[in-house]
Amino acid sequence: MRRLQEQILRDGQALSNTVLKVDKFLNHQVDPELTMEIGREFALRFQGEPITKVLTIEASGIHFALATSVALGVPFIYAKKKKAVTLTEDLYTAEVFSFTRQETFQVSVSKRYLSEQDRVLIVDDFLATGDALLGLINIVGQSGAQLVGVGAVIEKSFQDGRGKLEAAGVRVHSLARIASMSPAHIEFIEEQEEGRSC
Repeated sequence: MRRLQEQILRDGQALSNTVLKVDKFLNHQVDPELTMEIGREFALRFQGEPITKVLTIEASGIHFALATSVALGVPFIYAKKKKAVTLTEDLYTAEVFSFTRQETFQVSVSKRYLSEQDRVLIVDDFLATGDALLGLINIVGQSGAQLVGVGAVIEKSFQDGRGKLEAAGVRVHSLARIASMSPAHIEFIEEQEEGRSC
């Protein structure tokens, strides 16, 4: 997705060879027009699939899941990292390791909102090691729902997340794939998607 790549180059900051800061427009201050465009792009990438739910994890994936669910016309669910006092029903749970925070936590989704009748698209802001996404895939599996695929806004292709997901048979679409990065330079993998430049 050309606009996303351009914004990463203009407003993103590679703090190291593995850490990319995009808090000016994606995950602290949010560009709403870009976010809605991202949602439309995910809907386009998975067009023709009878998706019934979009699933993400709090907090940085929520606005992308919302934008995608608006474009698809279906509800979205976010897995909670902490159990609220109002979350009293039965839950699907999975342990997830956060690359950004360098900690493991348990995420949960109410069994009321995900069932074997659902066809689920998972959306998140980053694909790096894939651990958070694998946790969500685990939850989809527990529910008996069918996983349609995973959409990641930014993929660090030099890490092993995509390989883990593809080894599990998961369809993956990332809107900006970074081949390598350093504080001085960010290099993207250029792909063709259905006749369009991503």
